[in-house]
Amino acid sequence: MTTPVPGLFTLVLHTHLPWLAHHGRWPVGEEWLYQSWSAAYLPLVRVLRTLAAEGRRHLLTLGVTPVVAAQLDDPHCLSGMHHWLANWELRALEATTMPDPLREFGGYEREVAERALGEFETLWAHGASPLLRELIDAETVELLGGPLSHPFQPLLHPRLREFALREGLADAALRFAHTPAGIWAPECAYAPGMENDYAAAGVGHFMVDGPSLHGDTALGRPVGSSEVIAFGRDLQVSYRVWSPKSGYPGHGAYRDFHTYDHVTGLKPKRVTGRHVPGEDKAPYDPDRADAAVDAHVEDFVDVVRRRLLTESERIGRPAHVVAAFDTELFGHWWYEGPVWLERVLRALPEAGVRVGTLSDAKTDGFVGSPVELPPSSWGSGKDWQVWSGPKVADLVQLNSEVVDTALAAVDKALGETGAPPARNFVADQILREALLTVSSDWPFMVSKDSATEYARYRAHLHAHATREIADALASGRQAQAERLATNWNRADGLFGALDARRLPK
Repeated sequence: MTTPVPGLFTLVLHTHLPWLAHHGRWPVGEEWLYQSWSAAYLPLVRVLRTLAAEGRRHLLTLGVTPVVAAQLDDPHCLSGMHHWLANWELRALEATTMPDPLREFGGYEREVAERALGEFETLWAHGASPLLRELIDAETVELLGGPLSHPFQPLLHPRLREFALREGLADAALRFAHTPAGIWAPECAYAPGMENDYAAAGVGHFMVDGPSLHGDTALGRPVGSSEVIAFGRDLQVSYRVWSPKSGYPGHGAYRDFHTYDHVTGLKPKRVTGRHVPGEDKAPYDPDRADAAVDAHVEDFVDVVRRRLLTESERIGRPAHVVAAFDTELFGHWWYEGPVWLERVLRALPEAGVRVGTLSDAKTDGFVGSPVELPPSSWGSGKDWQVWSGPKVADLVQLNSEVVDTALAAVDKALGETGAPPARNFVADQILREALLTVSSDWPFMVSKDSATEYARYRAHLHAHATREIADALASGRQAQAERLATNWNRADGLFGALDARRLPK
């Protein structure tokens, strides 16, 4: 074993997709969920279970948003995923009947698909929650929670902001029998004063991007006069992996994400070169990719060691280095990512690097002096422009109007009497639809020109649902409001424990 270096390294994974069930299939919709599930979530759980069986603990901090957790437990999604995996195996089998090199690749792909299908049938029959709870119970991972529907919190009405956060934490407690002590703030977005909301909800730490801490991420920092700790993503280390220009996934040996065989829907090519057209890319070679993984594991371990040494020297005490990524990078966007992850988590301790969670960092005192954070996010410009800029001004206005409508409708539905109201299914569904309207995904997709029409459609669809139910309620058509709420709930029935009576007054 190499000489230990000072400090602590933490890997944080943020697992998030919008609510996709019952809202389209291809090219955007449930297909997005099933691709991420098969390519990222299945292999990540496999890696973590393997390492947990070896007695390894405190490996990483895993954020799972309530929306993803809901879909990975949802009977409709579980059935759809089972069909998708079986179809994947059939497509790989079809490839084995074609000329080489596709035939050879089809044999490789069929083995991968068979393994995934077998694991899914054996382990995932009751959803993701039992599997994740095992990993949390074993202290393999620390769980990070988040607010329901992943709203951009700085722009959200304070009442709905508080409700979304508290209900999101409660949802995690129901699924995993653990209430998260920390959260991944959606989009790492922060507005001054939010630390007080976190403290009131029992949240002790959250993630921000490196520039929010002016690039000094070597220690967690209490925010303002609170005891809530902000941990910053170390961009120098994180971008080593996920940089559009020089990150590992762009290496020529890795499987190319963008190039399909249009008969089977498989991806049989390797990146080959940055500017090589799809039709000219070389066939995927698993052995060549495996060698690249080893080289990139070695490089990353060296980067982390050097960063811990230099940061510890700079601040005059052992430093904390946090690398943070979207979970979907590992497997979905970067096919070899899960293998890289498993090897990195083995290699870091062997290289003298202590690996731990964000909670470990707090417990062991990797905390500096208090800081005042600026309004910020991890989006372009590190400000709020992706979610509040001119390209999405109409969605900002839509969100504001729909939330006002929802809050007024719920207040009326629950009444102003002193007696405690009964559970109100209509009010619950109004809040569900309003929360889905304000998901941060829709303005992000519009600002980034990614499936823009789908994003606008989804935002306006949930806004329409909110207004339709609220209008029926406001005009005294109770039976119609109940019918509408029931019908919308068939598509948007997530968060079954959501209770409008807990909406702050």
